[in-house]
Amino acid sequence: MTSSAAVSAGTAGTLGHGQAGRPPGGRRPAGVVVRALVALTKPRIIELLLVTTVPAMLLARHGLPSIRLVLVTLVGGTLAAGSANTINCYIDRDIDAVMKRTSRRPLVVNGQGTIKPWEALAWGIALGAGATLLLGLMANWLAASLADAAILFYIFVYTLLLKRRSPANIVIGGAAGCFPVLVGWAAVTGTVSLPAVVLFAVIFLWTPPHFWALAMKFRKDYAAANVPMLPVVASPAAVTRKILWYSYAMVAATLALIPYAGWIYGVFAAGLGAWFLAEAHRLDNRVTQAEAGNPGRAKAAPMRLFHLSIAYLTLLFAAVAVTALLPWGHW
Repeated sequence: MTSSAAVSAGTAGTLGHGQAGRPPGGRRPAGVVVRALVALTKPRIIELLLVTTVPAMLLARHGLPSIRLVLVTLVGGTLAAGSANTINCYIDRDIDAVMKRTSRRPLVVNGQGTIKPWEALAWGIALGAGATLLLGLMANWLAASLADAAILFYIFVYTLLLKRRSPANIVIGGAAGCFPVLVGWAAVTGTVSLPAVVLFAVIFLWTPPHFWALAMKFRKDYAAANVPMLPVVASPAAVTRKILWYSYAMVAATLALIPYAGWIYGVFAAGLGAWFLAEAHRLDNRVTQAEAGNPGRAKAAPMRLFHLSIAYLTLLFAAVAVTALLPWGHW
């Protein structure tokens, strides 16, 4: 479950603990182990996933679902995302050790991880089982099945099949980070309807600009690990052109939700979309000028778009949540 991805992979790079796993021949302190297990779940990625779950639930109800259902869905979603992220760390521990951005994760820190590989795998499987049982027994089995689908998609499609083989890795694999809106919708309604699919599409189209901006900054890291992220195999100008294409498609998808979310949401979506597109064009213009050898232009700053993309998604889904609770503003 990511994007972020996939979100994913991107934001979690800053996680990890600087402490060595344990003194030679000594036992690991319980606190160190607990912190390492939590770090394997990539909490900062999970935060962003949860930001999309609750607004989807509010829109599905056009009001406030029961607090119990919201809490069950959030905890279940957290366990599912933690499961996928932990198993991802288990599989990718070899390339995490090569990349500076990820070299201090618990499985690879200082070349002697805080957590043993088998412990990480067992932890990831246990989290997934807990998510399935919690969502299935206390929400519904459709929500549980969708959470399981996200875990399996992230592990098998993104991590094992695409990440090390194709520049389309984050485009296709990023779909794993879109599942929380479906899980939230299904938890409330027991179905998956068109507005939930539109929300899925918004996050799906948001993920490449978000992650490619990060990958532009850390291109050398991915190249050293032989991971063919788009900025590794394409020129910066080609990357920013694709960022623009996906940005326009994303904004169009946000506007497609207006008939269901209402005109007040539409005003927010249009304004936020214009903000995002302006920044995407700004990055593209800077890269184009740099490649043309224009010394008067400022250096491209892809991390500016990366951070803006997080704020954008948060504000967009906040608009979904607020307008879903309003007794007026709908068509």
